Amino acid sequence: MNLTVLPDIGDLLRLSPQYNSATLVELLNGWAARSVYWISAADPEHPARDAFGAAGIEIHDLTSDWRWAEDEATLFPEFLSQYPQGRERLRAAARLDETLRAALSVPMTAQRVTSPELLGIVGEYHAGRREVLGEGPGNAHRGRRLSGLRGQLAGLQGVVFASLDDVPDLLDIARLPDVSAFAPGERSRVRALADRALRLEEGDDLEALVAALLREGGDMITPKAELQYAAANIYLAVGDLASARDLLEGAAHAVVDHPRSLPGLVLARLGQVRDALGEREAARRAYQAALALSFIPQVARETAEQGLRAPFELEPDSPPL
Repeated sequence: MNLTVLPDIGDLLRLSPQYNSATLVELLNGWAARSVYWISAADPEHPARDAFGAAGIEIHDLTSDWRWAEDEATLFPEFLSQYPQGRERLRAAARLDETLRAALSVPMTAQRVTSPELLGIVGEYHAGRREVLGEGPGNAHRGRRLSGLRGQLAGLQGVVFASLDDVPDLLDIARLPDVSAFAPGERSRVRALADRALRLEEGDDLEALVAALLREGGDMITPKAELQYAAANIYLAVGDLASARDLLEGAAHAVVDHPRSLPGLVLARLGQVRDALGEREAARRAYQAALALSFIPQVARETAEQGLRAPFELEPDSPPL
């Protein structure tokens, strides 16, 4: 086979210290791969898009817009729930969902996401859904989407970045990589630190997190500016606005050539911190700079737009962007 499949676990990349967006780059670098065929989610804010771009890995995007099919699949349970037999089918589907969630709740590693055990569970999950839900919109559209992707991949060679959900259905045209000797490196470690700091949890040692973030020099995938942004969020959470502003202003001057999501997040947060400090005009400039970017994450766009409409006021549990 000429195609190697690299499994994507979506938002779980942000929760997996040993299989995050930097880990994907480390794997690709180990294979000397400078491009991927992207057939995973079309989400423009997918964490791997920033990581691949920062590492100079070209994305050949083969995705198409199936949101209409997802909308139909979402409505299908409402239809089934109107009938006793349909409700029983939905209960069976819920049990399958729970089994899959349990399988994905253990720490993800390159070895885990390519293991026969996990891929078997994923394959059984989709086979089970086809059995209990029949050829409803979700299953029928999934089959059509996979058929189309297989046609697009025919004759290609290289690495295909595919949703873990789809991997079992692609193994007759693509091989799994040998990751038996792979171990995540420094880039994975720094990325894991940033991901963890951007996901504050009750009981966290915030002082230790800030110290760890500011001790790092960053790299091409997780630049120092992003580590400063994460630390600034912690300062904001504890009400140290001056320290948050200083870090964000430093980060804002350093993000020009860094991953595309970062400038919008930094500038939108800087606007909020300046607002909280009573620096309304400076805050407006930050919001306007964020909205002028060629790419801005949706949460940053909404933050900046809201900030232009009315000054941000700090609340006790303001969540990080």
